Amino acid sequence: MASKSRNTLSASQEFALNLLKSKANVFLTGAAGTGKSFLLQEFLCGQNRDKFPVLASTGVAAILLGGRTFHSFFGLGIFEGGMKVAIERALKNYPLKLRLQKTEGVVIDEVSMLSGPALEAAETVARRARGDSRPWGGLRVIAVGDFAQLPPVNPHSARREWAFLDPVWERTGFDNLVLKEVFRTQEQKFLRVLNEVRDGSVSEEVAEFLTDRTRPLPAGFDGTRLFARRENVENFNLQRLEDLHTPVSSFPTIYRGKEKELEKFKRYAPVPELLILKKGALVMFRQNDLDGRWVNGTLGTVRGLSEETLEIRLLNGEDVEVERCDFTLLDADGSPVVVANNFPLNLAWAVTIHKAQGATLDKAQVDLRRLWEPGQAYVALSRVRTSAGLFVEGWNTSSIIADPEVIRFNVTR
Repeated sequence: MASKSRNTLSASQEFALNLLKSKANVFLTGAAGTGKSFLLQEFLCGQNRDKFPVLASTGVAAILLGGRTFHSFFGLGIFEGGMKVAIERALKNYPLKLRLQKTEGVVIDEVSMLSGPALEAAETVARRARGDSRPWGGLRVIAVGDFAQLPPVNPHSARREWAFLDPVWERTGFDNLVLKEVFRTQEQKFLRVLNEVRDGSVSEEVAEFLTDRTRPLPAGFDGTRLFARRENVENFNLQRLEDLHTPVSSFPTIYRGKEKELEKFKRYAPVPELLILKKGALVMFRQNDLDGRWVNGTLGTVRGLSEETLEIRLLNGEDVEVERCDFTLLDADGSPVVVANNFPLNLAWAVTIHKAQGATLDKAQVDLRRLWEPGQAYVALSRVRTSAGLFVEGWNTSSIIADPEVIRFNVTR
């Protein structure tokens, strides 16, 4: 979402911001495009990040947020040996105990992708490390996310381990803060369709809308293809790059930091080890601009290349100069572990639905015929600002999936 000044907050955002500034534990949620990330940034402007750190559920999100991963902050690793072993190992870590004793609260971003057992383990570690019998040892917790989007990944469990299903969710005593005002689009029909898809419903209006948007791409289409699988994305981008008859320029990512962390970082990093571009290439920004010229997901075309700067023409016609910048992964104490320096761009003819979560696109084509996860169709369809920017390659009812547990949870808030 583009930046807004403090005095342009809507009445609902003002109310939400006041609750965030209270002493309550808060679950901040809402449909895609309701401004969860924007509101969180407004709240964090006045916070000491050492005392109130932002914790991301995945490594990718941690790098984009300039924060830390939830698992590293609470010393949980990947649950080697099981939950009990992970908790006892964490509690033997003196720096972790000291850090938790000094922390006033935490923000957990994209909580929908965090499993219930992970939340339970972290709460136990916090309570015991702080020597306080209250939930989370008295730490304030702000959880942000939408459970109607992509679920936590656990290949070892047949059941989706949604955080809200674990008893720790109720013990935390969240005040539910549900944002309902959509800022990404104001098209009422499109909003109705998105809300029904969010609930896994394929009504006559949804079917009519998706069928109407299933059409050939216009000549010169300059949007992004959304695929469910990474290999499709890589092949599509490389083929489109080869189709450009302009010289190739390569920009290696420059890494600094601890060698043992590099490989893990490279799996998470939003920029590749080698960024390959040509004049005319479609690119996506992977970082918000502090001056508000672009956000994560903004598209543009490469107009000029040099070692120090790139000239990008945004889809709105504005020309911008882009410099190299840092992407940083922090350790549990908030110190940089690995820093990657490159232009904040990816090839954007195609991107996975997972990587598109959180991004706002001007134009996109999606294939809704072979999806398998709850929330995939909803995330894909809700990336665009307007229905005019949405093109459907194909769709079927079986790809419109919502988890019944999530529907029940959302109804009760």
